[in-house]
Amino acid sequence: MGTLAKELSEQAAVLFKRENSSVKAGEIIFQAVKADTSKLRRDSIFLRACRKEPVERTPIWLMRQAGRYQKSYREIRGKFSFLELCKNKEAVAQVTLNAVQELGVDAAIIFSDILVVLEPMGFGLDYVAGDGPVIQADFRGMTSVRKIPDFDPAEKLSYVMDGIRLTRANLPPNIPLIGFSGAPFTLASYLLEGGASKNFIRTKTLMYSDETAWHALLEKITRCTVKYLLAQISAGADALQVFDSWAGILSADDYTRYVLPHSRELLKQVSGQTHSAGSGQVPVIHFGTGTSPFLDVFAGAGADVVGVDAHIALDEGWKKIGSRQAVQGNLDPVMLFAAPERIREEAAKILTQAGGRAGHIFNLGHGILPGTPEENVKYLVQCVKELSTRLI
Repeated sequence: MGTLAKELSEQAAVLFKRENSSVKAGEIIFQAVKADTSKLRRDSIFLRACRKEPVERTPIWLMRQAGRYQKSYREIRGKFSFLELCKNKEAVAQVTLNAVQELGVDAAIIFSDILVVLEPMGFGLDYVAGDGPVIQADFRGMTSVRKIPDFDPAEKLSYVMDGIRLTRANLPPNIPLIGFSGAPFTLASYLLEGGASKNFIRTKTLMYSDETAWHALLEKITRCTVKYLLAQISAGADALQVFDSWAGILSADDYTRYVLPHSRELLKQVSGQTHSAGSGQVPVIHFGTGTSPFLDVFAGAGADVVGVDAHIALDEGWKKIGSRQAVQGNLDPVMLFAAPERIREEAAKILTQAGGRAGHIFNLGHGILPGTPEENVKYLVQCVKELSTRLI
């Protein structure tokens, strides 16, 4: 790890320019921006769209824009385990910045994982090749809930904050940095199941058989996650996204009864925060997969921006959400394996459905998949910029 950190440090250079930069992808700089950049950041096309303000074109960023489909990511990832990568601030900054530079997107999202918050909560975490995350948690109802410690994320998750600070210092001032966390339900599901699950038997069994312990667990996770997200803002995050990856396994009634109160409380606690650099309020995006049948309920959690997956037309989803909130989405990530002309057609359809209304952020309906052709991802970004400039 020390060798790579030294290699990355030696790549320090001048601040890479904004769009159309001539600096080679992979270069990273470690010089703090001296000028007052708060206005540039506040007026960025991404943050304006989050606030539902008029923009000259539709902003675009992509979930998992830094990931295994990239050659530059694989080269760095090959020198670390996944957790080691997440805990190395130079490598985190490198892969985060590479995605912005290589793709030309309008926002960066810090490279990390939603599950790292479980470690300081007292649960073992590992990532096993072929199996994904493995959580060691012998959960025993209220007894286990009481044992979850309060912790200071600035101390226990300092590597996340260090990565945010380093990345923010080296991003162009007009490119916002998104911090993130998992939503209480998704974090609880991973904890109870010990990893990913097909049927979520342990999660639903606790929900249905011990509602007191269920709500106590989600209340505890919510408190920990709120502190974690606020620490990310203090470290320099300009926006936040809360991922509820498993919300779609629930019915609307179950989501309303067992999950919504906790998501609503989390979003209430982190919404309306002012950025430490003076660049305005920090918008919060709430994204879940499989939530299209109850998007109206999901939107009721109260985020500034609601993520829409690929299982519903964007205009139909926006109608369910209502006019008060901005929306983000919603190209099927598998579309990026198609021919360029098909990608362009689908991007144009989504932009047409948005109708040039203020408050649309183009994204995928889920994260970029491993094996996605890099040139297709770059092409999508170009298409959205070109097509939306014509429409707006």
